[in-house]
Amino acid sequence: MEFIDEKLSQYAEKHTTPENNLLLNINRNTHAQVLAPRMLSGHLQGRLLSLFSKMIKPQTILEIGTYTGYAALCLAEGLTKDGILHTIEINEELENRILQNWSQSIYEKQMQLHIGNALEIIPALNTPFDLVFIDADKENYSAYYNLLIDQMPSGGIMMADNVLWSGKVIDPEQLAEDNDTRELDKFNTLVQNDSRVENILIPIRDGIMVARKY
Repeated sequence: MEFIDEKLSQYAEKHTTPENNLLLNINRNTHAQVLAPRMLSGHLQGRLLSLFSKMIKPQTILEIGTYTGYAALCLAEGLTKDGILHTIEINEELENRILQNWSQSIYEKQMQLHIGNALEIIPALNTPFDLVFIDADKENYSAYYNLLIDQMPSGGIMMADNVLWSGKVIDPEQLAEDNDTRELDKFNTLVQNDSRVENILIPIRDGIMVARKY
């Protein structure tokens, strides 16, 4: 998942605006108490999400895959005063932890958690989103993209995490044998060939695809 030398990663974090105390505590508690803590966006990626959101100043944000609520808090930093962030998490066991984490934030009232299947929830929201962050089941990345892209306004940004999949996307054996790897490669190709967007794949952490709708 980490593509650069650990010392360089530490150097990059040292020269990046630090997490606030709430995010730092969520980061630590997730690693100490929750399964698969690598799913957390973390310091460097979290600041990237925050920066994009602050540049866009979105009225509406959609996150697919909440986990413990860290990335949602980062994204919420750029919301307009009356903006709202919708986030969807399929694991109902995380609901109380997410809401408890958010209860300590000034953005709590602007964040709406949905528990369930994103493919069923998204159509019911019936909202064009200015900023979308996908960090959920890899097999449905293309489905999420196709479900949302037409509704997004010109200038809207869609971001997707884990698109390098620990380097597996360039491994022929993994592409042949692993469904998630194939689906992520399919998604990356879909975005690359979509004339509706301009895009960049950023090799930060596990890779983030960023697509801007024309």
